Amino acid sequence: MSGTLRMRVFLVVLLIGSAAYMLKDTISYYTMSETQKEALLESGELEKIRRNIIHQGLDLQGGMHVVLEVDLEELIKTRVEGGDIEIDELITNSLAEAQENETDFFQTFSANVEAANIRLARYFPIYEKGPNADVMDALESDAKDAVDRAEEIIRNRVDEFGVSEPTIQRQGAWRIIVELAGISNEAQARELIQATALLEFVLIQEDAQLLDEVIRNIDKAWAADMGAEESADTLEVTAADTSAEEVVPSLTDILSGDDGDSLSITGTGDINRPFSSLINVGSNTIWVPDENVRSIKRKLKKPTIASAIPMDSRLAWGVSSRDITGDGKLHRALYLMKSTAELTGDVVTDARESLGGFSGAEFVVHLSMNDEGSREWSKITAGNVGKRIAIVMDGQVHMAGVIRDKISDGRTQIEGMNDLQDAKKLAVVLRAGALPAPMIIEEERTIGASLGADSVASATKAMVVGFLLVIVFMAIYYKGAGLIADLALFLNLAFTLAVLSTLNATLTLPGIAGLILTVGMAVDANVLIFERIREELRNAKTVKKSIDDGFGRALTTIVDANLTTILAAGVLWQFGSGTIKGFATTLFWGILTSMITAIFITRTIFMVMTERKTMTKLSI
Repeated sequence: MSGTLRMRVFLVVLLIGSAAYMLKDTISYYTMSETQKEALLESGELEKIRRNIIHQGLDLQGGMHVVLEVDLEELIKTRVEGGDIEIDELITNSLAEAQENETDFFQTFSANVEAANIRLARYFPIYEKGPNADVMDALESDAKDAVDRAEEIIRNRVDEFGVSEPTIQRQGAWRIIVELAGISNEAQARELIQATALLEFVLIQEDAQLLDEVIRNIDKAWAADMGAEESADTLEVTAADTSAEEVVPSLTDILSGDDGDSLSITGTGDINRPFSSLINVGSNTIWVPDENVRSIKRKLKKPTIASAIPMDSRLAWGVSSRDITGDGKLHRALYLMKSTAELTGDVVTDARESLGGFSGAEFVVHLSMNDEGSREWSKITAGNVGKRIAIVMDGQVHMAGVIRDKISDGRTQIEGMNDLQDAKKLAVVLRAGALPAPMIIEEERTIGASLGADSVASATKAMVVGFLLVIVFMAIYYKGAGLIADLALFLNLAFTLAVLSTLNATLTLPGIAGLILTVGMAVDANVLIFERIREELRNAKTVKKSIDDGFGRALTTIVDANLTTILAAGVLWQFGSGTIKGFATTLFWGILTSMITAIFITRTIFMVMTERKTMTKLSI
């Protein structure tokens, strides 16, 4: 066997092995029983598996499809100062007219304002004095910003709710589509996505003795809940480097620095200390290894364990994980805070991202408060210098820092963002807490689990039947060469699913349609090649020469046909939404893998067949 052929065989084996490895978790997840899943859920292993599987979409496992639209009428009316029947009626009539004529609301509203000879600055003084066009632009900008904030609120709440693979996307300028696959409590989900985000400024409990006492009380409650037979060793224990220090972001002129306490390991696995053996403590903060977060969250929700926390305190998780030890292991912060917020987000009037900080080159978020908020903020900062305060959104701590000095004008800035995108996201979250957008449900559909199961069965049956028909046809019509094409077809399907698994993609019915179309395209490539080989054989060429010429002459046609399909899939993915993207994704990767199997793998098999002996006849 030549060196070139040996390398081709090695690459084929490598591709097959890689595909099998990438599909391992998907196959394992969908073949295990619910009991096995529950056991893995407790240990945190199920979450690791779920990160590498192909998920089922809304149409396959059932759930909710909700279309939300910003209530433009209510949003604009809240900007009117003092209230006025004339402008209220104009807003209402303009919205009705825009809906009836299917035109843009702000264009209709602007035309009606000019027709009525109304000066908008009189009714919307918050935008300062200016021509109607400027006020109208400001109103439209505010409305679009309200949709951005609403989308962020919904995404935060759905993630916290624990819905698997939710789809949250924009539709047009004023609508948001929310798809919650596998949801069973529609009423709770409906309340979740329409609720208002809550922003809080909460002081962190700085008493180390109190934190130790709370940890001990949780240990006792947890141990009692487990019972004598259960062992805390079911959870993986991760110990942090005791030399690491906690990094605390700062609010300029308010929050600063870390107190430099090193992390200390509180336990190594003990049935009497089930909680403390799974955590690290540093700078009066509990640090939980990522692999233990899910199980600890589940335990802390139990009333018997939650009662171990004093009435004047509460526990809150950090919004993201960090590498606090420098060894690549991620930990999530769990803060012991006061139960009552010092200030809530309704006093925040604005939050904007920009470059700033002491160096002038840091990404920051500037906060502004109203008069009432400024007065309260001044009292809070003056009375708690040296203490930490947390910015909490929907029960999650976005940052916690140390108060440095009194702030009397209600203006400050949050530092510690990695880039401008992080700063922009936090600014959106903070504005969402200050001014939630009114959202109404325009459309709601519920797909039952049984209907989803029927869809899976029907789609699977269609794909299997189509796949088998193609295999039988190829084997009968092209004989031995057809069997090689069948092997390539099977590998093509496996490679496509392996890529989808790596992408952690969500498979929908249109996605399955894309897979079926891929099968047809893959066979088409083999048909072109085999017909070319037959033509060369009829011209009295040797088997080896016919195979070489057949692949060579069919290559251009195959590449042209597949490239146009790939471009079409790319356009669908770029400009489509929801299920269209699912179809485009499977089609895109399916066509790419079909080219690999038809041109490279099939050719390699023929090369192996003709390498060692001179063939006089080819079964084709």
